Amino acid sequence: MAKQLAALVCLLVLALDINAGILGIEAEIAQNKVKHVRFLIFECRDPSQKAFKLGVAAIVLLGLAHVVANLFGGFVCICSRDELDRASANKQLATSCLVLSWIVLLVAFSLLIIGTMTNSKSKGSCGISHHRYLSVGGILCFIHALFAVSYYVSAIAITDEGRKMNERPVGGSQMAARPHQGDLV
Repeated sequence: MAKQLAALVCLLVLALDINAGILGIEAEIAQNKVKHVRFLIFECRDPSQKAFKLGVAAIVLLGLAHVVANLFGGFVCICSRDELDRASANKQLATSCLVLSWIVLLVAFSLLIIGTMTNSKSKGSCGISHHRYLSVGGILCFIHALFAVSYYVSAIAITDEGRKMNERPVGGSQMAARPHQGDLV
C-alpha cells in the first residue's frame, strides 16, 4: 500500500509540474499573439487576457506540486557539517534535492508572476520588453518536477531506512551468545 501511495504521489507531482510547464509555454504563445510594437529593448504591447489566465493557472499548479511533494515527503534537514558527514546517501540526496527544488521554485515562480502581471492590465502599456518570462518559467516547472520527485523518493527512502533500523533486534545474534545477568557463568 505504501509503494502504491508513493507512486501515486510521484505521478501527481509530475502531472502538476508538467501541466504548469505546458500552461506557462502556452501563456507565452498567447502573449506573443497580441499586437505589439518593438524598438530595441522597448516595446508597446496590448495585454492578453488568455495569457493572464494561463499564467495564473501555471502559478497555482506549480505551487500545488511543491506543496504536495513537501507535505508527503516530510522535512529532511542537515544542520551541520558533522551531521552531513554522518548522513546516509539518501539523506544527503534528499537535502540537496530539497534545496534545489526550492531554488527552482523561487525562480520559476518569480518569472511566471512577472510574465503574468504584464498581462493583468486592462489597457496596453509601453516599457522594457518582457519576452520569454512565461516560457522560461514554464521550462523551469519541468526542472522543478525532477527535483521535487527526487526529493520525495529519497525522503521516502530515509523513512524506510529508519523503519528497518528500528525493526532490527539490538545486537542481533550476538545477544543470544551473551549470558543473561541472572545466569551463572
